[in-house]
Order: sequence, then C-alpha cells, then structure tokens
Amino acid sequence: MRVIEGIVRPYAWGSRTALADIRGLPTPTSHPEAELWFGAHPAAPSPTVGTGEDLLEVVTADPVGQLGSACVDEFGTDLPFLLKVLAAEEPLSLQAHPSSAQAREGFSRENALGISVDASDRNYRDPHHKPELIVALTDFEALAGFRDPLRTIEVMRALQVPELDGFLGMLVGQPDSGGLRALFTTWITLPESALATVIPAVLQGAINYLGAGRKEFAREMRTVCELGEQYPGDPGVLGAMLLNRIHLDPGEGLYLAAGNLHAYLHGTGVEVMANSDNVLRGGLTPKHMDVPELLRVLDFSPVNVSELKPQIRSLNAERIYLTPAPEFRLSRVELDGTGLRHASSISFDMPGPQVLAVISGAIEVRPDAGERLVVPAGQAIWLGDDDPDVIVHAASSRSVFFRALVPGVVGNQR
Repeated sequence: MRVIEGIVRPYAWGSRTALADIRGLPTPTSHPEAELWFGAHPAAPSPTVGTGEDLLEVVTADPVGQLGSACVDEFGTDLPFLLKVLAAEEPLSLQAHPSSAQAREGFSRENALGISVDASDRNYRDPHHKPELIVALTDFEALAGFRDPLRTIEVMRALQVPELDGFLGMLVGQPDSGGLRALFTTWITLPESALATVIPAVLQGAINYLGAGRKEFAREMRTVCELGEQYPGDPGVLGAMLLNRIHLDPGEGLYLAAGNLHAYLHGTGVEVMANSDNVLRGGLTPKHMDVPELLRVLDFSPVNVSELKPQIRSLNAERIYLTPAPEFRLSRVELDGTGLRHASSISFDMPGPQVLAVISGAIEVRPDAGERLVVPAGQAIWLGDDDPDVIVHAASSRSVFFRALVPGVVGNQR
C-alpha cells in the first residue's frame, strides 16, 4: 500500500484551473494542464510518496506480488490500465484506437519497417488495443460514434449550403455504414482547394442557422463554428458533422471501444483506459495523420448515444460503471464524513491491483494492521495484490474518489 502522486501532462488543449483546483494549488497555472496520470505507464509513471521510487519500478521489481499471478498470466507483467483526470479547455483531436488484432499487426509491421517507437510518424507504439471510459466531473462535451445517417442528412439539409449538395447525395443514396464510409473518406481526402470552398460555406450556413434562432440542431451548429474557427481548413471540421454530439452531466460515463471515431471537446472527467499509446488521428490536430490506416481501423456502423453510455450498478457507496473491457473497471465512491447523508466508510478486499484516486476532500486508508494513510485530493493510493484488505474512511465532510481495478482476474461481473 503506497500513496502515489499524479503526474501532470501539459498539453496545449488543457486547462489552467481544473487540475490545479483539484490539487488545491493556485490558479491560473503558468501552462495548460491537460491530464493527471495515476499509473505505471513508462511515459509518466507515478512517484510513490516518501520512497524515491515510482510505480513502474515497484511493479517491475515484483510483478506477481503487485499485480497478482492471475493478472500476470492474463496481461503480462505490466499494469493493464492507466487512470487519468482529463481537463479539456479546447477540443482534442478527432481520433480512434485499433482493436487488439489490428494493434498487434500494425506494431509488428512498423517494427519490420524499422520505424522508431518514439518517431512522430509512428502509429502503433505497442501491440495493445485501447478501450477507454470517461466519467464526467463537470458538464462534459464530446463527439463520438457515427450518427444515424438519416439524422445526419437532416443536419446537412438544415445548413442550406449548395456546396454540400453533391456530398449529401452520397449519403441519401446509401444511408448506412457504407454511405458513411464513402462520405467520410471523400471529405478527409479532399484537396486544400476544395476544402477552402466547402468549409467556409458550411460555417456560414451554421452561422445563418443560429442567427435565425433555430433550435433543433443548435448544439451541432455551434460545434461546427467553434471547430472551424480553431482549425481553419481542417477536414476534421467536416468529419465531425457525421458524429453524435454528446453532453454528459457530472457522473455520466462514455465508453469508447475500438474503431470509435471521437473527440473530447470541453470539460473535466476521470478517464481509465487500457495501457496503450496507439492513436489514429483524423483531423483537428497538427499531429501526424495516416488517413489510410485510420480508415482501416474505423468502425462506420451508426451508433446511438445510449449505446455508448455504460450501465451503472450501485453497491453501497460505490457506483460501478459496467463495460466489456477486461483490463479495467472504474467506480465512483462518495463518503460522508458527517455520517448524515452517505456512508462514512467502505471496505475493499478484492485481489489484483487497484488505484484509488481522490478527487475531492480526503480519505483515510486503514489496513487490518499497520500504518494508516491519509490521502488528499490530487493523490491516490496504490493497492497491490499482496497488500492487506483495507477500510477507507472519509477524512473530510465530503470525500470523493475513483477506484480502478482489473475485473478480468477477479471473477466479478463487469
């Protein structure tokens, strides 16, 4: 049992207030803070407080003791998940992640080509898939999954832009995954000269729609305008029109499986994912884009927003977000230090590795015997497989933490 620090990742799209507020630090920060990592990822392993070690070193030194033999047998000697707090002040890139089979093949292929694992034009940095789940801490805005084509036809027609007529016909003639593939492929491969005509026309159509006070697609139109302003001439502005525009209230989740094209737009949330760096980008970014590879991994099947939101199972003070991912399970726990509204403590006795990341207030973690640890917001507890059972108590009037574990090795329902 160890207290671990979160590692800040200062990407340009991050917030100057959200992560600092969680950690109780002054705001605004000097640079954007995008993600706070809790895990053993080689790019930014979490330091363990007071030991001089990081979590990657702890796990590497004793993988069976820290992860458990069942976890090692199933996933190898690396921690299978990475837990983050994500704070998006600006949109992230339009992106998707490969399946396990695609990741293994792509990783082997790029190795055979001699592309360095840390090269900027590398697509596959490891042979793993990257399912991910985000749970909103604030109002959270996102694009995810291809919208029902018939609904997208309505959105495109509402723009009243003649420059879209030819593209609209592609979807009207084939309102299914095949039509979505054809239209997205056409848009993402348009020459700059064509983009310079179509995108401004679309933006003007969205402005006209909003100026007329129309409501039905107002959120979609505002998103088009915002993306067009931030990424002028980027084909991702067009591609984004094909995706579901999603709003999450605090506590709601969004699960993204392999092949799901998505972009987080704004908000703060807790995210857990399989421990992979494989990202295929499709726009809204200056970073490397490999369009043929992206098209190879994308799933163009239309999806309803309800299908992307995980079911939630409540178990005492714990709200468990159920997904099919074998590498992780995430839950939210709220404890009440006053004992008036919610439980003031909860016990955990499951095998395998666990991370308890404190988001608000503080918790006190008590093993059956030994030292009691108090963990404030912005830090986390690492529980290895060989650690004793613990009881977690609220150490403030309201304590909120997120618990990540590996469900596939403990036989629990996911």
